[in-house]
Amino acid sequence: MVTRTIKYLLLGMAFFFCHLTLLAQNKNIDSLLTLLKKDKADTLKVIHSNRLCSQYTAIGLYDTAIYYGNYALQLAQELNFKKGIASSFNNIGIVYWYKGDYSKTLDYWLKALKIYEELKNKSGIAMALGSIGGVYLGQADYPKAFDYYFKALRMAEELENKNAIATNLSNIGNIYYLEKEDFHKALDYYFRALKITEDFGYKQLQASTLGNVGAVYYDQKDYPKSLDYYFKALKMVEELGDKPVQANTLGNIGNVNLQQGDHHQAIVYYFRALKIAEDLGDKSGIASFLANIGSLYSKTGKFKESEQYLKKAIAINENIGALDHLWQTEENLSQLYDTTGRLKEALIHYKKAIALKDTIFSQENKKQLVRKEMKYEFDKKELATKAEQDKKDAAAAEEKQRQKIIKYSVSLGLFLVALLALFILRGYRQKQKANIIITQQKAEVEKQKVLVEEKHKEITDSINYAERIQRSFLASKELLSENLNEHFVLFQPKDVVSGDFYWASKLDNGNFLLVTADSTGHGVPGAIMSILNISSLEKAIEQGLSDPSEILGQTRKTIIERLKKDGSRDGGKDGMDVSVICYDFARQKFTYAAANNPIWVIRGNEFIELKPDKMPVGKHDRDQTPFTQHEFQLQKNDVVYTLTDGFPDQFGGPQGKKFMSKQLKEYLMIISMLPMQEQKQKLSIVFDNWKGNMEQVDDVCLIGIRV
Repeated sequence: MVTRTIKYLLLGMAFFFCHLTLLAQNKNIDSLLTLLKKDKADTLKVIHSNRLCSQYTAIGLYDTAIYYGNYALQLAQELNFKKGIASSFNNIGIVYWYKGDYSKTLDYWLKALKIYEELKNKSGIAMALGSIGGVYLGQADYPKAFDYYFKALRMAEELENKNAIATNLSNIGNIYYLEKEDFHKALDYYFRALKITEDFGYKQLQASTLGNVGAVYYDQKDYPKSLDYYFKALKMVEELGDKPVQANTLGNIGNVNLQQGDHHQAIVYYFRALKIAEDLGDKSGIASFLANIGSLYSKTGKFKESEQYLKKAIAINENIGALDHLWQTEENLSQLYDTTGRLKEALIHYKKAIALKDTIFSQENKKQLVRKEMKYEFDKKELATKAEQDKKDAAAAEEKQRQKIIKYSVSLGLFLVALLALFILRGYRQKQKANIIITQQKAEVEKQKVLVEEKHKEITDSINYAERIQRSFLASKELLSENLNEHFVLFQPKDVVSGDFYWASKLDNGNFLLVTADSTGHGVPGAIMSILNISSLEKAIEQGLSDPSEILGQTRKTIIERLKKDGSRDGGKDGMDVSVICYDFARQKFTYAAANNPIWVIRGNEFIELKPDKMPVGKHDRDQTPFTQHEFQLQKNDVVYTLTDGFPDQFGGPQGKKFMSKQLKEYLMIISMLPMQEQKQKLSIVFDNWKGNMEQVDDVCLIGIRV
């Protein structure tokens, strides 16, 4: 069993909004420090100190954050500045949350809630309720978490705060997923939250919820869907710089790789996640990733290393009171001892796991969850109809209300009795299964191993066949050699098949069309999208179009029309970033249109960048805007480069950072005078050296042409 590393959306609206904003404002730290030196010992100094606390939290400098939070708290108390005191309690609680100290987190947030209630600050109350719910969720106290989240949701709906509504919807989805394993209801809450985040642009909440959807599909063993949502979440949190969620997403991707039998990739992702958690001092995250590494080492026969990692994870989980992770890790250690013949130790840790699991998933907890949810739905309905009922006759209203109470009481009683009977039956069956589970585990593991190996071979064979099909759609060497002078194509997919592609065609007017594109996604989904994009381009050419802007416009229309039938809720959001160049070598010029992908030209010691339109070829809020057509006059020995974002976005180097477009431009300036094939060799070597042992993050396509 692998420990789930879903990072709960603990946050109330104020904390969440501030954190999102501050990630984009790290440069404000210096200006805030300057202001703090000039401030008098008044409320403004409290506000600036609290902002510094939030800023340092956002970049992972937790000790510094606590220093400024305590400084703000002390000054606010001296001034009797209630709002500042509440903000300080809230900010310090956030730091301890990220450090994995649930006890201190809860203490500070309960103090913040009390002050917000004294001030009758509804926004602050809603934020504190949601945050406290997150602590109880982290401690696996699901009934309390459920109670606080529904209170926070009710208040957020009163305030019409979309951010807070989406946050609490997603958190309630977490409880259905983690405690009740009601995947259908969890996805319902998650997708309701996602709709709000997409409509209102709440990127960080959207990223976290995407990761939670990936976790549900993981438990449903739909690994392709799970990876798709995890990688969407990973890309978004990397852009936002959210290290805690990035670590957990990496861990979850490792879990999927483990289930697919790719142990090497799994361990790479686990150690990447562990490194970030250690840098942040996130005890909960560290424990999760240690447990996952220990579980993987057990599967690969490294039993000594497995025992060390699992024991470290147990010690941390006991220290922070993370019962949900603790019982899973105890169960993993029991399985390890059973496999290695240490049956006495296996039994001891198995009993610990069962005791913890019974504590978390007790029948009383489940009954409380049902009561909380039904109370929320009932209250919500009553509030919605109160205005109408106040107008009715008092006697009639009283009778109706009495009948309603009787009806709901009877229904609730019958429902709870039926539910209790169901839980008792379920518990009885689980205890029966527990008596034979240890003897069945070895046979089941071997059976699953054979199935995984067979499926892995089938998938690998299918992908290799798909790669041959996709390559037949790309521009052939013969076509490029017949129409271009000295040139190179550096094409290096992330996986066997690619979302990037290059395509070419001879036009009716004698010009030569060259396309360099990055389709939505990579791997198998990206490859399928690339074939759709190529066929849409071919359709535009067959209609006799020769201007790049018209070709892109017709291609966009075809793509949107075809993807309306993709089965998704919105339909047609995929497409591509692309540059389209029509070369007229006889007149030493080319016309071009580009969507998000730039075109670079090096002329001697001059670097010329041809900017693209800031929109994709696909469904978009600007999909009725025509693409812009440009003309560029060439000179002899000009070198034209077209590319996707895979090369500059690759992580690596001594500090694990992106290569970046600026560095790529500088390197091309250095090598542009070399023969084109030699340029290709040097670019390939530079890319591989930069990447090192890190995973390739995206498909790479870079084309160079000397005029």
